[in-house]
Amino acid sequence: MSSPVERRLLDHPRGLWVLAGTEFWDRVSFHGMQALLVLYMVDTLLLPGHIEKVVGFDGFRAVIEAITGPLSIRALAAQTFGLYVGLVYFAPIIGGAVGDRITGRRVAVISGALLMTAGHFALAFDATFLVALLVLILGVGLLRGNLSAQVKSLYEDGDRREADAFQLYYVAINVGAFIAPIATGALAAIYGWHTGFAFAGIGMFAGLVAYLVGQKHLPADSASTAKLRVKLSRAERRRIAGLALVWPVSVTFWIAQTQVWNIYNLWARDHLDLVVGGYSMPVPWLQAIDGVAPVIMLPPILALWRWQSVRNREPDSLAKLAIGCAVFSAGTLLLAAAPMASGPDGKAPLFWAIAFHFVSNLGWLFFTPIIMTLFATRAPASLRGTMIGVNATAVFAGSVISGRIGGLYERVAAADFWLLHAAVCAGGCLLILLMAPAIRLLLGDDQKAETATSLPGRRPNT
Repeated sequence: MSSPVERRLLDHPRGLWVLAGTEFWDRVSFHGMQALLVLYMVDTLLLPGHIEKVVGFDGFRAVIEAITGPLSIRALAAQTFGLYVGLVYFAPIIGGAVGDRITGRRVAVISGALLMTAGHFALAFDATFLVALLVLILGVGLLRGNLSAQVKSLYEDGDRREADAFQLYYVAINVGAFIAPIATGALAAIYGWHTGFAFAGIGMFAGLVAYLVGQKHLPADSASTAKLRVKLSRAERRRIAGLALVWPVSVTFWIAQTQVWNIYNLWARDHLDLVVGGYSMPVPWLQAIDGVAPVIMLPPILALWRWQSVRNREPDSLAKLAIGCAVFSAGTLLLAAAPMASGPDGKAPLFWAIAFHFVSNLGWLFFTPIIMTLFATRAPASLRGTMIGVNATAVFAGSVISGRIGGLYERVAAADFWLLHAAVCAGGCLLILLMAPAIRLLLGDDQKAETATSLPGRRPNT
C-alpha cells in the first residue's frame, strides 16, 4: 500500500508508472503482432514453400478440419486467428489463479513477460509458428492475469486517487495499441514480416526490463492457499442468474468486434484505397485508430453521462449495453455499404474505414466497460473474481465463433459478410431489450453504470 512517506510522481505511487510502463510495452508487442497475424498467414505462411516447414501444422489442421470440414487458406487463417485470440482472453483467468495461489503476482508477471518475449521471437521462424502461439497464450495469461491486479495494491481502500490510477493505467494500454500497428506495419512492409514480429519481441523485453527495474516501487506479494467457502444468499444467487442472462449478449458483441482484428484486415487490403499522397499505407495502420479513437471520444461521452445524470436521464447499464450493440452494428453497416462509396477501381475511400473505426469505438465505449463494471459490481463478493472471469469467456466464445464465420468471407459478397455481423450485433441489442425487465428483477435494483468517473480505455483485460 502507498504511504505518506512514499516517493510519488504526479501525486501517484511510482509503482503505478512501473505497472503502466510494463503494460504499455505488453500492448506494443501484442497489438503489433496481432495486426500482422492474419495478413502474414494468408500472404506467406500458409502458402506452399512455407507451410511445409511449420512443425505440427498437419496435425493442427487435421484437428480443425475434423470439426469444420476442409478449409481454404483464408478460412484456415481466420479460424486459427479466432482460436488464438479467444485463448488469449481466456488464459488470464488461469494465469490469475496461478499468481493468487501458487507463484505470487511478481513471479507470474516476470514469467509471463519472458514467455511472451520468447513467443514473439519464435514467430520469426516458420517452423516454430504454432509453438510461438502457444507460448504467447501462456505468457499473456500469466502477465495480464497478474499485472493490473497489482494497481489496486498500491492504494488504500477509499483512496481518492484510485479511479484516476486506473484511468492512467488504461491510457498506457491505448497508447501502446495506437503505436504498435504503426511500428510493426511499417517494419513488415519495408523489411518483411519477421522484422515486424521481432520488434514485438523487443517491445515485450523492454516491458520486462521496466518491470524488473521498478520492483522496489511495487508492494510485496505472496501466493495464498486460503480456500474461502461462503454460502451464497438467495439474493446473490439471483444476481448470478441475472448476469448469466447478460452473457450471451456479450458473445454477440464480441463476434463482431473480434472480426475487426481478423478478416477486416483482408477486407481493407482488398476493398480500400490505401494510397495517401502517392504512398500506399500499410493495412495494419488502420488498427492504430482503435487505440486513439476511444481516447478522443471518452471525455465527451463522460460529459454526456454526467449531464444526463444531473437531470436523472442517464440510461442504466442494460440500456447502455443495448445502445453499444446498436451503435457497433451501425458501424459494421458502414463496411457493408462501402461498395456504394467505391470509385471506378472498386475501392472505397480511406475515410470510409476511419468513419467505421470511430463509430464502432463509440459502440465499444457504451458496451465493454459497462459490462465489465456490471459483472464486477453485481457479482457476490466471494465470487467476484470468478464472475469477472466468466465475463471474459464471452470474448473467448465470440472469438472462436468469429473465426468460424470468417470462413464465409471468400464464399459470399463482402457486403453480405458484414451485413451478417451487423445483424448478429443488432440481435444482441434486441435480446437485451427483451430480457431487460427480467434481468433488472434478478439483479435487484436499477443498474446505473458506476463508470461515470472511471471509464477505462480500449482493450482492457476483458
